[in-house]
Parts: sequence; C-alpha cells; structure tokens
Amino acid sequence: MATPDDIPTTAGTVEDPGPTARRIILGAQLKRLREEASVTRGSAGYHIRGSESKISRMESGKVGFKRRDVDDLLTLYGEGDTPRRARLLELAEQANEPGWWQRSGEAVPGWFSEYVGLESAAVRIQTYELLFVPGLLQTPEYARAIVTRGRPETADAVVEERIDVRMKRQRVLDRPDATTLWAVVEESVLHRPIGGHAVLAAQLDHLLERTRRPNITLQVLPTELSGYGAETAFSLLRFAEPDVPDLAYVEGLTGAVYLDRRNEVEEYSRVMDELTIDALSPDETRSLLTKLRSGLD
Repeated sequence: MATPDDIPTTAGTVEDPGPTARRIILGAQLKRLREEASVTRGSAGYHIRGSESKISRMESGKVGFKRRDVDDLLTLYGEGDTPRRARLLELAEQANEPGWWQRSGEAVPGWFSEYVGLESAAVRIQTYELLFVPGLLQTPEYARAIVTRGRPETADAVVEERIDVRMKRQRVLDRPDATTLWAVVEESVLHRPIGGHAVLAAQLDHLLERTRRPNITLQVLPTELSGYGAETAFSLLRFAEPDVPDLAYVEGLTGAVYLDRRNEVEEYSRVMDELTIDALSPDETRSLLTKLRSGLD
C-alpha cells in the first residue's frame, strides 16, 4: 500500500505517474482510511452529498476528485491537520490536472485517453497482438506506416503528434520504476512488411535491442498455432494497489472495452497463460528474430 511519502507531487512531465495513477493512489488511501474508521460506503457517500456508488468509483480511481469532497471525507475518517492530510489534498488537486497525452488534441481520441492513463499507472502489462508489433515496442517509422496506412508521405501535424504520443508512452518501460511488459505476437506480424523491408528490418533490430531489458519479455506464437488462442488482440493491466482490480482492455476501430469483473479478467488471463505456453520461449523468439533479420539484408 502506498504511503503519503510515496505519493507523487510533480505534475506535467512525461516521467510522472499522471492523473490516472494519482486517482488510483488517492482512492486506495481513502478506502484504507474509511475502513480504519469503520465507516460504510453509504455513510461516506451521504456525508459528501453523494451515494455509495460514488464512493466506490472514487476509491477505485475511476472518477475525478473534488477537493471539498476529499476534505470532508478526511474529516469524517478522523484525519486531522496532519502532513498526510495536506499531501492527500494536494494529490486530489493534481489528480484533476490533464495528463501530458491529454494536451495532444485530436491525436488522442477520448476513448483512448483513459487507456494511456491506466497504462502509465500499471506495474505489469500483458498484451497479445495478431496484426502489428505492440505499440510500446514500435519504432517511429513503423508507427508512421501504420497510422498513414502505408502512405507516410501523407503524414500531417495530427499524425506526427499521434506518433509522438506513442513514442512517449514507451517511457513507462524506461523509468526507474519501469513497467513490466510481457508481449505475445503471432509470427505473421514479423513477416508483414509494414512500411517496407527497410522499416521492418529496423523494427526487428529494435525488438532485439528492447528484449535485452529485464522488464520486457517477447514471445512469438508460431504460425501453425495461430488462430487457436484468441480472436482479437487484447491487453491485461495490473496495478500496484491491491484494492485496484486487474483490467482487460480490448480495442476496436472507434472505441474500446474495459473489463474489470473478476470472471472476465480471469478468462482473459487464462487465454494469455495458454498463449505463453504455446508460444516460443523468449530465447527461441530472439533466435527467430535474428534469423528473420538476417534474411532482410
């Protein structure tokens, strides 16, 4: 469980946890204080002129926070004029500030903005891809080819901003408290010449370099086994706070589905476990990457 000294106080940089992480941390702190004070969610909701469901959403970090609500709840929970109270009130204000990605206008659709925040807060991300290299492992040229549908010369300012956001998202893998990434991709992804052979070759080089990092694991699902695992790409996110449930994320063309019910997440987790068993080991995957890369010279 995070302590007040663990609570981030620096906002507005790519390296900071972002508003979603702050909401998760603040919500977990409020839940712990409520339980220690033996206050029910219903009573807490009534105290701030809200409902039990509102308290539940606040404690899970799914909504923004009003300073007045947090102030009233801290008083109800018996948290006096302490440094912890001051830090939590400061965190409540920071949690409402836009994340760096939310300043990108059209480059980040509203339905995807929430995922970027969750991604920055996750301590572990598992992802399965059928068509492309996962976004957290893409090179700028590979990403540009995807975003422009193979016509990089048509890239405008919005496209370039979108690519820039994708590259900045990758910093979660490089920061001191780096997120752990475990990716499974179908073998066909590595043969698909997105952007042409030169772009694909550079992308394979990038994968070989990134998979040397201890927090990044990549496995390739052999072609003969593709189609037996899952019908669509998906990601699983895990968070440091034990009160925040794991999340399954399934993206579509114009929107996404966020699943946090235990039975749904467990089903996706089961599929991911089966995929990692069927896929080549990380060492075998690196051997395959090396072989495919040499074939592009």
